[in-house]
Amino acid sequence: MRALVTGGAGFVGSHIVEALVERGDTVTILDNLNPRVHSTDSPTFPGAVNFVRGDISSSMSLGRALEQLPDVVFHEAAVVGLGKGAVDAEHYADTNITGTIRLMDAISRLRIRPRVILASTMALYGEGAYVCEMCHIPRDGRRELEDLKKGIWEPRCDLCGSELQPTPVNETQPARPDSVYAITKLCQEQLSISIGKQYSIPVVALRYHNIYGPRMPRDTPYAGVASIFKSRLLAAAPPLVFEDGGQLRDFIHVKDIVQANLLAADGPEGDVAYEAFNVGTGTPHSILDFAKKLAEVLAPEITPELSGNFRLGDVRHVFASIAKIKRLGFTPKVSFDEGVAEFAREPIRNPPMVAS
Repeated sequence: MRALVTGGAGFVGSHIVEALVERGDTVTILDNLNPRVHSTDSPTFPGAVNFVRGDISSSMSLGRALEQLPDVVFHEAAVVGLGKGAVDAEHYADTNITGTIRLMDAISRLRIRPRVILASTMALYGEGAYVCEMCHIPRDGRRELEDLKKGIWEPRCDLCGSELQPTPVNETQPARPDSVYAITKLCQEQLSISIGKQYSIPVVALRYHNIYGPRMPRDTPYAGVASIFKSRLLAAAPPLVFEDGGQLRDFIHVKDIVQANLLAADGPEGDVAYEAFNVGTGTPHSILDFAKKLAEVLAPEITPELSGNFRLGDVRHVFASIAKIKRLGFTPKVSFDEGVAEFAREPIRNPPMVAS
C-alpha cells in the first residue's frame, strides 16, 4: 500500500509512519517541522520514507506529497490546543480548515481516489453525556459559573437540581464544541466528509480521546495534561490538578490510536466510508488517578496537589463508547497501568521554546 501521512513527523503521525514501514508499505510524509513542536530540522525516519517538508496549505507542497498517488492519506497535520482570541482563531482556521480543504481539493484532482483517514477529536462533543437518575432522562451537563465559583464541580439537572451521572458518549451525540480548536476540528470533519462525498473520496473520521505515550511533546501548546504532569514531576514539582481531580477522561495509548488508523485504512469501504468513530478504551479514569499513577513511577515521594481552581471551558466528564469501532475489530491492547508506566519511563520530547 502507498500511504501519505500529513504531520508524519509529529506525535501520532510518527507512530503511524513506523507501523506502516514495519508492515512494508510505501510511505510519504508531509510536515512543516514547526519549531514550536520539533527540536530539529532533520528528523530521522524508519526505513526508506519519502519526506516532503512543506505546509498543508501549500499547493506546491501538496503536489509533491501526492506524486506517488497514495492509496490512503492519514491526515494528522493540525494546530491543536484550546486556542484563545481572534489571532489564534485565524491561525487554527488557516491550518485545520483551509489546509484540509486544499488537501481534499488536491486529492480530487488525482486520477485515483485514496481513502482519507482524518484525525478528529472528542473535543467536538464539549461536555460528555449525562443522565438524571431522578428524572430518568438524558440531560445537558454544562456547568454554571456560579457553581464553579462555589466549588460545586458536578453538573446538576436543570429540572430537579440533582447531581447528574456521566455516561459514555457515542457518535450520535450532538457536537457542542466550546474552544477554537474544537470548532475548527468539527468544521474539518464536516467539510472532509462533504467534499469526500462530492468527489467519491472515502473519508473516515477518528475521534481521538485523551492520547498519551512515547514522543508526546513537552512545554508546547500541543502538550496535553499527561505531558504537563510529567514535566512537573521531572522537575521535582507536584502535578497541579484542577477542581477536585475527579474529572473523568478516556486515556488511550498512542499504540491503540495506530491500531485504529490501520483498521480504518484496511477495512471494507462500506463499513468505514463517511463515518465517524470514537477511538478510546471505553474505560474512564480520573485526572487525579492519572497524576497519581505517574507519580508512583517517576517520583513516589511526590503527591499531586489539588489546586481547587477551575478553567472556564473545561468539561467535567467525557469518555467514549467504543461499540461502533469495535465492529471493525478494534480492541484496546494497552492497559492503563501498563501504558502510564511506559509513558513515565520513556524520554519526553522537549523542543526549544519559541516566543509567540
